[in-house]
Amino acid sequence: MISSKRVSEVMETIDRALFVPDGTPAYVDSPMAIGYNATISAPHMHATCLQLLEENLKSGMHVLDVGSGTGYLTACFALMVGPQGRAVGVEHIQELADSSIKNIKKSAAAPLLKEGSLSIHVGDGRQGWPEFAPYDAIHVGAAAPEIPQPLLDQLKPGGRMVIPVGKMFQDLKVIDKNEDGSISVRSETPVRYVPLTSRGAQLRGC
Repeated sequence: MISSKRVSEVMETIDRALFVPDGTPAYVDSPMAIGYNATISAPHMHATCLQLLEENLKSGMHVLDVGSGTGYLTACFALMVGPQGRAVGVEHIQELADSSIKNIKKSAAAPLLKEGSLSIHVGDGRQGWPEFAPYDAIHVGAAAPEIPQPLLDQLKPGGRMVIPVGKMFQDLKVIDKNEDGSISVRSETPVRYVPLTSRGAQLRGC
C-alpha cells in the first residue's frame, strides 16, 4: 500500500490517534466521522495522496490542504516541506479548525505550527488561500463537482493538485500544471468523499 519510505516515516511520526475522536480505533483502515458531517479519510487514502504529491512536498515548498478537517494530513504535509516551507490548511467549520490546531499542538508538527510554517485558516477552501500562493502542491479532501478555478489559478507551474471530482460517483484526479501554464488531468482511482460545499450546506448535510 505504501511504497514510499518517506511517506511511511511521516505517517508514523504524525500519530493518527491524536487526530481522531476519543474512543475510536485510530489505526483501522477506514474513514471516520469527526462531526459536522465531515470525515477523516482512511489511512490508505492519506498514503495515496501523500505519495501522489511527494515530489511536490520537498523542503521549502508550499502546500495547500483544502478541507483540512482534523489537521492530520496538513501536519504530514508540514513535516515534509519543513520549516523552510509553508503548509496551509483551510477549513470552513470554525470548530473543526479550532480542534485541528489543538490536535497539531500535541503532535510532532507542533514546532512548525509555533514557528508559523504551518497554519490553519477558516474560510471557503474552494477559493483557496491566495496569501501564500502559488502552491507546489494542493490537496482537496472533499469531492468537487468540477475543479475550482481559484485552485487551478493558485497552483504553481510545475505544481500538482490531487482532488476528488464528481457527485454520486467520484474519481481521484491528479492535475499537473505544466511549465507553460497548460493543465494535464488523469484519473487515479474511484473514490467516495463527502462533498466540497458551502459551510451551510455541509452543516445541513446536503
